[in-house]
Amino acid sequence: MVGSGVPLGSSSLHLAPGVSFLDEEGAVFQGMLDGWAMQQRGGRNLKEKSVGGALALVREFQRFTGEWPWRWTAGDFDQWMMHLVSVKQLAPSTIRTYQHPIRAFCRYVCSPHYGWVEECLNRFGTHPMQICHEWNSVAHLQEHEGRPGRRPLTRDELQRLLDRADAVVEECLDARRKGALPAYRDATLLKIMYAWGLRITEAVSLDVTDFYANAHAPEFGRYGMLQVRNGKAPAGGSPKRRSVVSLLPWAVEAVEDYVENVWPGVRAKGSNALWLSERGTRMRPRELQERFAALRDELGLDGALSPHALRHSYVTHMVEDGLDPAFIQRQVGHAYQSTTAIYTGVSTDFANKLMREALSRALGTSTATGGTD
Repeated sequence: MVGSGVPLGSSSLHLAPGVSFLDEEGAVFQGMLDGWAMQQRGGRNLKEKSVGGALALVREFQRFTGEWPWRWTAGDFDQWMMHLVSVKQLAPSTIRTYQHPIRAFCRYVCSPHYGWVEECLNRFGTHPMQICHEWNSVAHLQEHEGRPGRRPLTRDELQRLLDRADAVVEECLDARRKGALPAYRDATLLKIMYAWGLRITEAVSLDVTDFYANAHAPEFGRYGMLQVRNGKAPAGGSPKRRSVVSLLPWAVEAVEDYVENVWPGVRAKGSNALWLSERGTRMRPRELQERFAALRDELGLDGALSPHALRHSYVTHMVEDGLDPAFIQRQVGHAYQSTTAIYTGVSTDFANKLMREALSRALGTSTATGGTD
């Protein structure tokens, strides 16, 4: 609230009552945008990046229609959707990100709490209305709408990838050429992404101090837990933190060796960043993507595989190894088990094993022998 009970974003805070403007329509539209921005920043505490992106999409829609919000119709919105699909050829998940700001902006200017309906009636004899409805927007029918080709690596593919990354280090050392330290960094980073089920941004944002001891796993020393500080943020929110339990001894050995024997020689002064570029700055996601792609293509692996496949592989292999689904969900930071489920692409052998167990229970047969009792 501002002043004596006036809500943030109210028309009275952005347009003086009874004052005419040379460009009245443009002034009212700008007032709406300013008010909506204030309401999002103050009332909803959204991040500046989210507010700016939403405002840009509303302006884009206004330019597309050539009309002002108090004259927008559902037909205008339908035409924009057709443009996004047929001309821009955007994915359903991307189109939804275009729809949300329009729906939210219309909800704001149509609300009686902010005074824009009355303002428009007084100035233009008409008023804004909601144009983005359930029946003319993309429905969220499933949790995952990424490319169908995206999948986890098989255990054999994973082993080949990590072995090749290690081999590059040995080749650089044997030839006594530059590149051994970056290669060692990349090999360790790929292992850490898989072993702790990390997203790319989570991995490249790690600091050495993000590892700490787990009293229930003293054998891992100071690497028993990993604090992920830059988890995927909800819309308009801050990054989500989570603690990930260390599970794979070989991965703990890899990061311990890197931190103790390599990192001190490449560490940037005054920085705890775990992964540094050759320029001494924190490594960027694109650099990791390019390194993964080079190894993938050299091995002749599926071109659809990306670094994110390591996270998918982590979930899949944990499921195959019998870990509790709720535990896996907490490890990877998913709000819902349904999201974790779409990361799972179990192997044929594991699927066949589950099938045999299900058939054995149904038929009363022995799983071990496959025969009847």
